[in-house]
Amino acid sequence: MSTSAASHLSPAYPDRAPWGTAGRLRAWQQAALGLYLDGEPRDFLAVATPGAGKTTFALRVATELLDRHIVQQITVVAPTEHLKHQWSEAAKKVGIGIDPTYSGASGGTSRDYTGIAVTYAGVAAHPMLHRRRVENRRTLVILDEIHHAGDALSWGDAVFEAFEPAARRLALTGTPFRSDTAPIPFVTYAPDAEGVRRSVADYIYGYGGALADGVVRPVIFLSYAGQMRWRTKAGDEVAASLGEPMTQDAVAQAWRTALDPEGNWMPAVLRAADRRLDEVRRAVPDAGGLVIATDHNTARAYAKMLREITGKSTTVVLSDDPKASTRIAKFSESEDKWMVAVRMVSEGVDVPRLAVGVYATSISTPLFFAQAVGRFVRARRRGETASVFLPSIPSLVQFANELELERDHVLDRKKRGEDDLWSEEEDLLADANKTKDEAPLEEFTFKALESEANFDRVLFDGGEFGVAAQIGSAEEADFLGIPGLLEPEHVRTLLQKRQARQISRQRGARGGGDAVPAEQRPVVSHQQLLELRRELNNLVGAWHHQTGLPHGVIHADLRRSCGGPPTAQATAAELRNRIDTVRKWAASRAS
Repeated sequence: MSTSAASHLSPAYPDRAPWGTAGRLRAWQQAALGLYLDGEPRDFLAVATPGAGKTTFALRVATELLDRHIVQQITVVAPTEHLKHQWSEAAKKVGIGIDPTYSGASGGTSRDYTGIAVTYAGVAAHPMLHRRRVENRRTLVILDEIHHAGDALSWGDAVFEAFEPAARRLALTGTPFRSDTAPIPFVTYAPDAEGVRRSVADYIYGYGGALADGVVRPVIFLSYAGQMRWRTKAGDEVAASLGEPMTQDAVAQAWRTALDPEGNWMPAVLRAADRRLDEVRRAVPDAGGLVIATDHNTARAYAKMLREITGKSTTVVLSDDPKASTRIAKFSESEDKWMVAVRMVSEGVDVPRLAVGVYATSISTPLFFAQAVGRFVRARRRGETASVFLPSIPSLVQFANELELERDHVLDRKKRGEDDLWSEEEDLLADANKTKDEAPLEEFTFKALESEANFDRVLFDGGEFGVAAQIGSAEEADFLGIPGLLEPEHVRTLLQKRQARQISRQRGARGGGDAVPAEQRPVVSHQQLLELRRELNNLVGAWHHQTGLPHGVIHADLRRSCGGPPTAQATAAELRNRIDTVRKWAASRAS
């Protein structure tokens, strides 16, 4: 191994560095390395945004320590099997042999290797085996995405037990916060001004700094709302619109309805995402898209939708598929358009050409959201942009607006409030820990009945652009057609221009010669609109029972017959027209 080889490794390895950013080391890597070598700490925590080049930095540290005989061997701990092999390939580039197949069962490795790569789960299975290894020889332990050491209490205990005697420990993460308060081994915590203990990093290179340096892509979030209708476990039928103020429970059910493959929301959003990907591929021909799904069944359903939309096959990556890593690698090297994955494409898994994403999962923790968005920010050339489609869910919108916010891992949690970002996950955890002798008998189960999508807004750099528009409208096309190559400072300018044009169009549409003076316009209250929507949905339900047609089909037929937007955006007059139309259908059928 040699520091010379490490210094010539791409600063973005395993990616290529974007044009204009590739020196021997990036500025942040050089600064962090200098800080490390000057201080010679036993423990060092480097926090760097996904795509910044944590692997290159860590391997440069490793070569320095090996060349100076400060350590004799390396142990890399990674979250997944896929990442073990990725680390091994990277280390080979700088002359460090890392065995990615090492296991507790084998007990040893070839003397040709300078170190091993293992998973956190593997350490938890055999902590004493790893402790003996680091006791016998001076070892640098690289803890990749160290927040995973707190995934379970046993994991944290095992990591501490295994590597407490290590000569050096280098911890890396792109998302240094967790949704729980489990302490992470070998991370320093210090009280802030309010006495709350927070993690302390030795070096931080956040998304904002990386964006300014041209190291990562700017992310454009395209938010979609729409009208949802579902049946609760109590047997009640509920209609609501994504993005409207609702209880947390109603938000979760509306979200679940939107993601249901049987509705119209997902096909509409996937078509919009595919149009966006086509636009990006005009400038970046190999750009790819990723749909992040909740479970295996929905992943397969989404892949089928994409095949119907594009006419081409879609790669599906499932968490229990032994060939998952091979599928990811094959997709990364191809020019195929779409991949659908269930939590497999997580932090550290590099598919550099991913440029368009669809957040089609109901997971709403800041950690997972940050990891998901991290799949799209890796820049290969200056001017590349990333586009992520997401439902208009308050928590997701907040995460998108706070993309540049640097978070620490908090050990002391304040008293929970209604706006607590962590409350949903804590409730789920508490529910999972309950003792359940028997499933409750219920007359009904939750069922998504129908969903319609509409374009809501664009989120970028903490700002919001655009107003609600119908699917397929010129207003939506304005934002889907943003060029795939833009400098960050030009993105905001273009979004502002598109928003101004959208508002101008809508004002022009409302301001014709037959405009009614303000004092003569009828005032319709929210309650009146709610009653009209409820009446329409009841009539659609009755027509469904008479004809057997799905609710979504009936609503689509009404829109074709009467015109106008989806129910959530329809005026009182448009709703009354649809109510009258359904009644005419029923009268005609009765006669």
